Amino acid sequence: MVVAADSVQIDPQGLSKVEELFNQQIEEGLHPGASLGVYRHGKPVLDLQRGYADKYTGKPVFPDTIFVMFSATKPLAAACIHILWQQGKLAWDDPVAKYWPEFSQNGKGSITIRHLLTHQGGFHITPDEFTWDKWRDWNAVVQTMEGITPTHSPGSVIAYHARNFGWVIAEVVQRIDGRGFSQFISEELTAPLGMNDTYVGLPPSLEPRVSKIHAMEDADRPEMADDYNHPEVHQAVHPAGAGIAPARDLARFYAMMSLDGTLDGVKIFSPDTVAEVTKLQVEGTDITSDQHVRRGLVGVLGDQRMGSDDIKTFGHGGAGTSIGWADPVSGLGFAYITNGFRANGTNVPRLGAMSRAVRGACR
Repeated sequence: MVVAADSVQIDPQGLSKVEELFNQQIEEGLHPGASLGVYRHGKPVLDLQRGYADKYTGKPVFPDTIFVMFSATKPLAAACIHILWQQGKLAWDDPVAKYWPEFSQNGKGSITIRHLLTHQGGFHITPDEFTWDKWRDWNAVVQTMEGITPTHSPGSVIAYHARNFGWVIAEVVQRIDGRGFSQFISEELTAPLGMNDTYVGLPPSLEPRVSKIHAMEDADRPEMADDYNHPEVHQAVHPAGAGIAPARDLARFYAMMSLDGTLDGVKIFSPDTVAEVTKLQVEGTDITSDQHVRRGLVGVLGDQRMGSDDIKTFGHGGAGTSIGWADPVSGLGFAYITNGFRANGTNVPRLGAMSRAVRGACR
C-alpha cells in the first residue's frame, strides 16, 4: 500500500484481498512473477512486484524489475498521436500519406490517422520475412511498411494491426515533429508524468532489469514469448508491442487519463482531448480474432480483462500477459503485467479477476 486507503475511499480489507489474490496467482503457477499498480483519484494505492523474473535461474522480481508490456504499449503510442492532434498538427481524417508520401504505395493512399488508430487500415499483416532480428533497423521498418499491400480497403473491416500499428505511428510522429519516437514519447509523455522506467527502445545497459517472458503450459504461441525475450526486440522501436515498464508506471498513465489529462499538476491533455479520444469510434467483429470489439482512438472500450463492459472504461491488453485501464467513473488507474504468457482461456480470467478485486475494494 502506498497511501492511506481511507483518503481515496478504498477499503483496506479489500486491498488486502487484492494482495492475497496477487500472491495466490503466483503460488498457483499462473505465472512466475508479476507487477501490479493501482491509483485511485490520482493517488497510488498499490505497487506490488513479486515472484520470479526468471524461474529457470531462480532470479527474483526486484522492486526495479521491468516487464515487457506487449500490446499494452499501444495506448502510449496512440497518446503520442493525441498530443500532436491537440497541438493542431494533424487531423483524424488526414491520410497518413499526407505526412509520409511514400506510405501511399500499393493502394495505401487513402488510409487515414483514424483508420490507423481504430485498426481499420486493412494492412494488418506483417510480412513473414520481417522477423524480430530486423526490427531494430528503422530503415527496414519504414521500407517494410511502405511496401505492404493492404488485404482490405480502408474502413471496410476491423482487423487488429498487431505490429504495424506502432511502426506507422512512430514514423508519422517523426515526420510531423522531427524527433524520433523514443525521444518524443519520453519528452512529451513519460518524463513529464514521472514514468521514469518506461521505455520504447530500451537502453542496452538496462537489459539485466527486464523480466523474462515464460511460455506457460497452455501458450498457443510459445514462439512469440521466445521472440520477445531477445534483447534486440527490447531495444527496437516497437511501439505496438515491445514497450517495457513496471505496472506502477503504466497505472500512472491511466491515472492521468482518469483525471481528464492532468496528474500531480502535470497537464498532458485537456479534458476535451480525453473526451475525444475515449469515445466510441467503431464496434463490430474483429476479423483477426473473430471477437466483438469496441474501440476508441485510445484503445479498447470495456472488456472482461478490465472487470467491466462499460465503455467508459478504456485501456488495452498485452498478448497473453497483461492489461491496463482507466475508469473515470470510479477514479481508477490500473495496470497488471505478468511474465507468464498464456492462452486466452486462462489469461483473460486471471486478468479479469484482478481487475474485479480492485474494483471491489472501492467504496
